[in-house]
Amino acid sequence: MEEIIVSLVEGLPIVVLFVIIFAVLYTLGKGADLLVDEAVTLSMKWGIPKVLIGATVVSLGTTLPEASVSVMAAVRGNPDLALGNAVGSIICDTGLIVGIAALISPLALNKKLVNRQGWLQFGSGVLLVLFSILAGASIPQYAGFTFVILLVCYMIITVRWSKDSDELPSEELDHADQGPMIVVLLKLIIGITLIIVSSKILIPTVEITAIRIGIPESIIAATLVAFGTSLPELVTAISAARRGHGDLAIGNIIGADILNVLFVVGAAASVTPQGLPIPPYFFGLQFPVMIGILLTFRLITLFAKTEVKRWHGLLLLSMYIGYTVFSYISV
Repeated sequence: MEEIIVSLVEGLPIVVLFVIIFAVLYTLGKGADLLVDEAVTLSMKWGIPKVLIGATVVSLGTTLPEASVSVMAAVRGNPDLALGNAVGSIICDTGLIVGIAALISPLALNKKLVNRQGWLQFGSGVLLVLFSILAGASIPQYAGFTFVILLVCYMIITVRWSKDSDELPSEELDHADQGPMIVVLLKLIIGITLIIVSSKILIPTVEITAIRIGIPESIIAATLVAFGTSLPELVTAISAARRGHGDLAIGNIIGADILNVLFVVGAAASVTPQGLPIPPYFFGLQFPVMIGILLTFRLITLFAKTEVKRWHGLLLLSMYIGYTVFSYISV
């Protein structure tokens, strides 16, 4: 899809490129608002807490681009991209996105569910590192199958947890969309589609525009590429925080991190007989930073009373900025 978009926009005047960027940013925002609204409605109709809807339905939707890109890269003989995509997305999701969302508005916590999901989030990151250490040079195909099996178990456990959750406030039920369930699901799919398609259009358009106005390609690679893979999660989290659904934003990030290991790495490794290669520098930088950010987030949600506060967001955002700067200057 990116190749088609590049061929369509690379010959356009710079003014038209800016118009496309602003138009796509508008559709991104509208898609995120629609996704958040319908996810909240789904939560009300099904009687499931928003944090669990965020960790399953919303996370699956926003993680699909990474999964499809990683699997196709593995099938086409570039399996090394899959691991970098997954680890980089976890760092970006937990550092950049939670950081920005918390700075916009403190994020409400459902302590019981976040603690359950949070340990799965941290555990999935540790499991990825353990498999990588044991494997050494590459994550074997059997590890991919193991991750996929664990993904199915995660979904089943999450559904079971939803059944023993506390009842939702009746006043929230009164504000839920009273339309048919099929309409709610259709709107949810439209919201996810708008976000994914808009993201696919925005990144190559911004990249071409940046090159036209003289920004070095090395800077573009270090910023836009990493930013682009997590754009769906970012706009969804910002929209959720802005609309007062911080628990949905938290659930989305926790679920996305879990899925980046079990879904993205699992699916890519499963279709790669030779396994996913592990670059040596991952053990010195990427894995320690990933575990460090996940541990920091786990401690924040463990000891915070009712919400992830702005200073928590500033801490996570600072860690992400420090990682990005160090990655850039150490190349």
